[in-house]
Amino acid sequence: MADIKARRNTDANSHPEKVGKRGPLLRALGAIAVVIAWLAIAGVGGPAIGNLSSVQSNSQTDFLPKNAESVKAAQASAAFTDNTAIPAFVLFEADSEATPAQIAAWKSFVQSLPSLPLEVGGKLGDYLAPAPVIPTLSADKTSQLAVVLLSNKVNELDSAGAKPLRSIVTDIRTAATAASAGASAHVGGPAGLAADLGEAFAGIDGLLLLVTLLAVLLILVLVYRAVALPLVVLFNSISALALGGGLVYLLAKSDAITLNGQSQGILFILVVGAATDYGLLLVARYREELTRNEHAAAAMKKAWKACVEPILASAGTVIAGLLCLLFSNLNSNRSLGPVGAVGIGAAALAALTLLPAILLSGRWLFWPRVPHFTQETPKKATRQGIWHKIAAFVGRSPRKIWVVTALLLAVAFAFVPTLNATGTKTTDVFVKAADSVAAQDILGKHFSDGAGDPVLIITTQEKSAAVIAAATSVNGVVGADVKPGRDGKPLVINGLVEVEATLGSADASDQAIRDLRGAVQALDPGALVGGSAAQSLDTNTTAENDLLVIIPIVLLVVLLVLIALLRSIVAPLLLVGATVLSFGASLGVSAIVFNHIFGFPGSDPGVPLFAFVFLVALGVDYSIFLMSRAREEVLLLGPREGVLDALRVTGGVITSAGVVLAATFAALAVIPLLFLVQIAFIVAFGVLLDALVVRTLLVPALVIDLGKKAWWPSKISK
Repeated sequence: MADIKARRNTDANSHPEKVGKRGPLLRALGAIAVVIAWLAIAGVGGPAIGNLSSVQSNSQTDFLPKNAESVKAAQASAAFTDNTAIPAFVLFEADSEATPAQIAAWKSFVQSLPSLPLEVGGKLGDYLAPAPVIPTLSADKTSQLAVVLLSNKVNELDSAGAKPLRSIVTDIRTAATAASAGASAHVGGPAGLAADLGEAFAGIDGLLLLVTLLAVLLILVLVYRAVALPLVVLFNSISALALGGGLVYLLAKSDAITLNGQSQGILFILVVGAATDYGLLLVARYREELTRNEHAAAAMKKAWKACVEPILASAGTVIAGLLCLLFSNLNSNRSLGPVGAVGIGAAALAALTLLPAILLSGRWLFWPRVPHFTQETPKKATRQGIWHKIAAFVGRSPRKIWVVTALLLAVAFAFVPTLNATGTKTTDVFVKAADSVAAQDILGKHFSDGAGDPVLIITTQEKSAAVIAAATSVNGVVGADVKPGRDGKPLVINGLVEVEATLGSADASDQAIRDLRGAVQALDPGALVGGSAAQSLDTNTTAENDLLVIIPIVLLVVLLVLIALLRSIVAPLLLVGATVLSFGASLGVSAIVFNHIFGFPGSDPGVPLFAFVFLVALGVDYSIFLMSRAREEVLLLGPREGVLDALRVTGGVITSAGVVLAATFAALAVIPLLFLVQIAFIVAFGVLLDALVVRTLLVPALVIDLGKKAWWPSKISK
């Protein structure tokens, strides 16, 4: 065995790269051309990233499939009203029964709303739908509700490329507080909620990106302990983001893809994390080859050839996994597929072109820990480090290690059913105080949760009386009536009427909508039930169905990529099984943390779906890095020593890559939205579990225990 390793090391240095007079010059010019091309890309793509928010679509109706009942109801409702109007609920609340002066002040404020001057220019009346604003005093006379209908003009881009909705809602909130006469004032409803969501997503372009890049830079400094190299790898990641973000902007602007706030945030994380991981892998192999090759160009050539397959396999796995989201029936999920795929493609391209071009400038980039050319195999140094000890530990009792590790992961997996992923109330999307949530609380306390935002029922005029009676008999519905026309009489269009039903409690809205649909459609099979509450139910139901469809597809696609990479069947099956076990353990631990530490109200059904796609596609990356190197080593050293040698060599770089990716996903938690905070925790924890436990203990121990059988039917198994 020692002779084989010595021969390999001798072969690496006995054929030095032929260096002609023109060779170094041409290589230098080529590298400079690549860097200049990427600088041009960064110059164009960088500004486009700042404009991504202008091409977002965050409307819930845009997320649902066209055949969803709530979407059909919205289309039918357009004949009865201007359903493009966006309601803003202005609520005042006194500590006790409001005084006559307070009531007068509240009514006066509502009457003056059309003349309210706006920060964006003009008056509020320019943005109001043609409908009267009638204030309603609560039965206990402590609160007042006014439903202000904003026209769709608030969502049109202004000259600066921004939508005025957030600014207008802020102006209304400021004016309402000034006119509250000692009471509290809040603005909620769909307009207030949209404004607060916009405020939360506003941190994507600035805070999220800043935190992510700083975290990556800190980790790179600790990993390399060099001055220039961390900046080079970070520059590579930023350039990849410029390319990916620029392409996504162009595609979204041309309506080729749909972009929403959560997809934009995940795009940033995916590109920076993946580009840095690929950079870590290439730099580690390049450093190794610099000790075997006198010339940097020869070292880079060998490093590039060794890394191109695992990097492309890794990128291909993630891209394939993300594109499986195209099978989703939710546009919000489906849009992330191409958005993320474009970003990962940009990350791989930068790692295989820009980074090698910069690294060709020489060994000085590693200063002060400069790798020098030596005849001694670099493996001897690693045998004295932590990864030699870990490899020795795994090699002593592989069966015991993988059995115990698998059992511990299975125990954590058992807690998955405790994760409440049936959906949350709309106001639960925030993890910190939001004005729209405060408004909703006042609405439910003094009026009803459904006041001002009714459930819409489209039915025939002849059956409307029976439908109203059936609707009011449903538990959770506190009232129902036909929508009147301007003359006060029922509005009838083509024999149809629109019934508005009011829900009493948002906590039971999903069940109330199900019961309402059953009761109404028993009388009128063609009736449609829609509105915000119905849209929320349809979204959750569709997301739950997506889980059953997409998970098997992702597993099959990842398995096929691994089979192509490793030229075997058994090893890919082992890797997929280990990754699924790791995902389940991550979700189980997350359920415990969410329920008993953070006290989250629940989870969106999209949380486990996104977490699965990311952890299976990204988590298997580390096994790809390990097993692609193991395949190279096993051919020389045999099935046991080859795997252990691969673990020693790749241990440091894969661990660093895992920490980088976990840190980038953890940065999503700076966006104060429940969905992204939960994704941040699950994926960050899962990535660390994959990098530190699954790839370090479970996979190598299992492959060693199976021996040659693990590589069947490739030539290694023979």
